[in-house]
Amino acid sequence: MVKKKNMKSGNIPLRIDPELHEFLAERAAQEGRSLNNYITKLLMADYQPRNFEDRQFVGQVISGKDIDIKSGLVNVSGIYYRYLIDNSAVAKSDGNYVILEANGNILTLRQIMKD
Repeated sequence: MVKKKNMKSGNIPLRIDPELHEFLAERAAQEGRSLNNYITKLLMADYQPRNFEDRQFVGQVISGKDIDIKSGLVNVSGIYYRYLIDNSAVAKSDGNYVILEANGNILTLRQIMKD
């Protein structure tokens, strides 16, 4: 019988400099993420193995003009990838998108909402 380690709750009370808090909140908003999700992404960066696409593309902003809706491909730095739009939205050529995730040759994109 294998004993399980004491599992942590996942809650971490954290005190940070207010300027850092503001910076992180702004970056999270730019990526269309919650602050919690953005900080988790930063922490996970050193936790998970990273592939070429993660290192090069995740967090990058691309134009909707780089998305070929008919073929279902997106051009990122001269390489074509299949894509999914976060929240099952439809890609728009006049929008801007942030790359949230790279899984093999599939990129997950989220439209950046205009204020």
